[in-house]
Amino acid sequence: MADDQSLSDEQVLELLKSAEQRLREAQKGQTQVANTTSLPSSHSLSLSTTEIPSYIKSTSHGAQIDPQHNVKLQERVLANGVRQVQDPVQVKAQNAKAKKADAGSDWYNLPRTNITPELKRDLQLLRMRSVLDPKRFYKKENSRPQVPEFSQVGTIIEGPTEFFSARLSNKERKRTFVEEVLAGESSTQKFKSKYNEIQSKKISGKKAHYKKLKGKRRGGK
Repeated sequence: MADDQSLSDEQVLELLKSAEQRLREAQKGQTQVANTTSLPSSHSLSLSTTEIPSYIKSTSHGAQIDPQHNVKLQERVLANGVRQVQDPVQVKAQNAKAKKADAGSDWYNLPRTNITPELKRDLQLLRMRSVLDPKRFYKKENSRPQVPEFSQVGTIIEGPTEFFSARLSNKERKRTFVEEVLAGESSTQKFKSKYNEIQSKKISGKKAHYKKLKGKRRGGK
């Protein structure tokens, strides 16, 4: 307190002026740093109006828009129309299904199998062909029924060079594989004999079996 009271008024004014000067210098330094980090002023940018083409041109009827700069019709239709959002998973599945419409050129473009009741019965008989002809060897297949993904049913046409006795008559010719098997069964009776054989094994040891044996014995006497 004694030092402050010993200062004269002139010394106090000089101290205040020096402090004010230092404050102004500090503020000036901050503004210079801010100017260097900010964007360049408009005076430093040089824009050339000749590089940007004009969208408006003057004609005899007045100012008109240059049609070269108009939006194309295709883009305008897309902009004004409603955009349909599709599920990408569903679109991918549809594309994969469309690609597999046939078997491809390597397999003569066989179409996708159209399963009908007649075709289903024919495939079942083909899988049971070892039962139809037990004397012939067939390759064993999986017990699970399998339908080919691509297939086509055709008709065998006899060639003109074949002898008439090698051809089927209209009476023998059938429409499906099932009808051919049934027609063959009517002549061979193979299924009926097989059925009787199975039934005789099932009733073996039962009352009906003993009655049948007794009938044979009485007839033999």
